[in-house]
Amino acid sequence: MKKALVTGGTGFLGRAIIKMLLAENVSVNVLCRKNYSDLEAAGCTIFAGEISDEKLLTKACEGCDTVFHTAAKAGIEEPYSEYVRINYDGTLNVIKACKANKVERLVYTSSPSVVFSEGDICGKNESLPYPASHEAYYPKTKCMAEQAVLMANSEALATVALRPHLIWGPGDNHLVPRLASKAKAGKMKFVGDGKNVVDTTYITNAAKAHILAAKALKFNAPPAGKAYFVTNGEPMPISEITNKLIGAAGCDPVTATIPYKVAYILGFIFEKAYKIFKIKGEPPITRWVAGELSTSHWFDISAAERDFGYKPEVTIEQGLKELAEYYKNKKQ
Repeated sequence: MKKALVTGGTGFLGRAIIKMLLAENVSVNVLCRKNYSDLEAAGCTIFAGEISDEKLLTKACEGCDTVFHTAAKAGIEEPYSEYVRINYDGTLNVIKACKANKVERLVYTSSPSVVFSEGDICGKNESLPYPASHEAYYPKTKCMAEQAVLMANSEALATVALRPHLIWGPGDNHLVPRLASKAKAGKMKFVGDGKNVVDTTYITNAAKAHILAAKALKFNAPPAGKAYFVTNGEPMPISEITNKLIGAAGCDPVTATIPYKVAYILGFIFEKAYKIFKIKGEPPITRWVAGELSTSHWFDISAAERDFGYKPEVTIEQGLKELAEYYKNKKQ
């Protein structure tokens, strides 16, 4: 790689990828919603605007041999059209811009949720099929986008999709802060008994997977046109890993639980209320979230190990020490 574009470069994962690229002396363009002086100071070229701006995206791709597409709309709020505009249509724009500029490689950040259906997923690999339908806008539009990326794989543009699960680490502005905030407010409860097992991914492992996939990516190479699960390979009960994460952030352990059926009914009520009264923001819980929090989700990552040499370099134990140090320094 000589020059790369990172979409969503101001996000947690995007910044980690940028840091690794700069360390390898790769020139980096960043597409983000506004200018960020720290990225400019680091040597990045900023293209401020929306993923829906085709002209800006095409310009941002100029001279690039690789694109890392990490930009996405997550969460569970309305409306559906916004998820389509950013996650699906935005991805189509990225593909068009890559083709217009003869970009060689496109690495797309997908999500394991694209294959989530009812029930547990325990140690399954990428042979898992897409479900007939999705219960939330995020996985539905990410699935649409993933399929578009993989179908775009060709001799002119090699593509790959990575599915990192629950990324965390120092600088995380989403997962751990939200968990810690709820824990401190006494609003956190495990859905079910908290024994369902989940995979997580330390930030540098997730970023390194993207770099490794890009380096191995070319037409007819093993990763081309395929999707891969990426995790730390250390599945744990959700109550255990959650308490470890919030503990690193200075919170006391959470033991409270709520039955799945109760959480599901509450999710249904909140969904209806938010839609009827047009309440902005995310409901406290939805039926989809209740299902995700009460089931096991851990995966076989041997395909990523085999096809592009991915191996988690930072263990959960090591990562927790770094996370605790981060929060300790943040308080000072």
